[in-house]
Amino acid sequence: MRFLALQSRMCIDGVMPERALLKLRRAKIALFDIKKTQKDRLEFVVAQKDIPKVFAIYPKVCYNNDTATPYTAQTLGAVGVMKYLSFLCKRVGFCLGALAFFALTLFADNFVFAVDFHGSAVYAREARIALAEYGIKPFCRYQKGNEDLICAKLLRLDGVEFCSVQKNGLRVRVEMRVNADKEQKVEWRDFTSRYQGEIIAITVLRGTQVKSVGDKVVVGETLVGSWLQAGEDKMRVAPIARASIACVYESVHYTADEESAFAQAYLSLGLDDDGAVSQSKIEKVEQGFLVRIAYTVIESINF
Repeated sequence: MRFLALQSRMCIDGVMPERALLKLRRAKIALFDIKKTQKDRLEFVVAQKDIPKVFAIYPKVCYNNDTATPYTAQTLGAVGVMKYLSFLCKRVGFCLGALAFFALTLFADNFVFAVDFHGSAVYAREARIALAEYGIKPFCRYQKGNEDLICAKLLRLDGVEFCSVQKNGLRVRVEMRVNADKEQKVEWRDFTSRYQGEIIAITVLRGTQVKSVGDKVVVGETLVGSWLQAGEDKMRVAPIARASIACVYESVHYTADEESAFAQAYLSLGLDDDGAVSQSKIEKVEQGFLVRIAYTVIESINF
């Protein structure tokens, strides 16, 4: 248990330093690990509380003392647990920084900052929806234990042969492999909008156009039908079309600053490479920021 005691190593310098120990022992000062390191130097370990007693008997080195004495004492440093306490006290800033770093790492490690797709990205949208259903999305805590359930849902999609969901640091890695025959599959469904807004351009190469420029649309509303009218009959076709939709996002985000509020709002949009922000406005409100973003998206089917 000596390691846990508060102790320091000291030395006494003088001719035949062994004699100096007699006074220390008479003063009932416990001495440990006594070593004669030089002809006129003796080193030993004493309890931290006994150091003033040692100096009361023998003066410190370079200490002006009117009483003549053949011996002088000095401390050489802490030992045992005292050594580490001394190290920590001298480096308080470093230790606090290290503790803060590890605490922040452990805290942040439970969060998701981005989702990466590897392999096929045909069902990237469906994968994001499946992840969100189990609480896995950017700037949210990672919900463990649902990876198999997410993969089971994605494996039901047409042509998906392999799926895995793993957390890699602060990012989630989603890997999917799709059958080559399904990779470039033709979609025979109606061309419906994934966003709410106003159509500013639409091109239809095949199918029946339902909406025109200037029309307001909501999520799930048909833009181009998967049929062609032939007299009284309808012929089913795979539509080929593309539409540009002007949208507006508006929401309050409770963050510390405008940059963070805009970042959260932008991630909420879920824009792909064809999306673009045309205008943004941020206003301070009670306990947060009101973010308004005007943006344009391009949707297509079999185009």
